[in-house]
Amino acid sequence: MVRIWRPIRVLLGLILRRPILGTSVIPILPNGQIVLARRRDTQLWSLPGGIVDWGEDIATAATRELYEETGLTVVQMGRLVGVYSTVYRDPRFHSVCVALEAFVEGHPRVTDSNEIVEVAAFDRDRVLTLPLSHDHTKHLQAYFANATVLA
Repeated sequence: MVRIWRPIRVLLGLILRRPILGTSVIPILPNGQIVLARRRDTQLWSLPGGIVDWGEDIATAATRELYEETGLTVVQMGRLVGVYSTVYRDPRFHSVCVALEAFVEGHPRVTDSNEIVEVAAFDRDRVLTLPLSHDHTKHLQAYFANATVLA
């Protein structure tokens, strides 16, 4: 029995102990403001985003998460801002996050009150003064520096 259990444990470890792939979106309104969502769990502001679902590509996941959290729709996907994989970037689990710029339209609003308590648009110079979740300060710093980051 021990001989059978060991390969099963190894296989489960290979399957389950992998980083989770997610996205974050830097949503830019037509007036240049950036939209952030305040998380219910931490009360911190964050870039909209979340986990890529099975069968989804990154752009589709980013578009879906943006709409689910803010009610905004993507007019045009912008540039890749970075890929963030630092082990403790998300306090819940090890995740790899692909950060994207997106030009959006609509009126920012809370669409998932279980996860988000507030959605608001901010001028560029105000965004980095807010208490931000995860490593979203790094995402925005790279964005403002017109850099593409691998971290």
